[in-house]
Amino acid sequence: MTSPMQTHGAASWIQHRGSDPAGARKFYESVLDWNVNDMPMQDGSSYAGIMVGENPIGGFMPFPADNGEWTIYITVDDVDARFRSALANGAEGIDQPADFPGVGRMAKFRDPYGASISLITYERAQG
Repeated sequence: MTSPMQTHGAASWIQHRGSDPAGARKFYESVLDWNVNDMPMQDGSSYAGIMVGENPIGGFMPFPADNGEWTIYITVDDVDARFRSALANGAEGIDQPADFPGVGRMAKFRDPYGASISLITYERAQG
């Protein structure tokens, strides 16, 4: 079975961001029977990871945000090149490509039709 974290074009992660991360976690644990585990991060903090079986498929951003949303991450072969292509085709850059140690390289854009999406190349798939 091919891993979505290593397959270009595959949806590989979902992330909730909203005004009350702890409340959202409890809500989705109850509504969807999700198992959410605190995953340790390299900086010593933790991230509430949504688990399916033994594998994390997403999580809850630990910092509150005024506007709530679910973000879908798409695995790509080259974050920078795909981000530039999106901009060249009319997208608006939201988050420029950046490295996140222990995770990978990410960027986010809004397509010409109003929807946003994030791109990612995971560290473990980079080399």
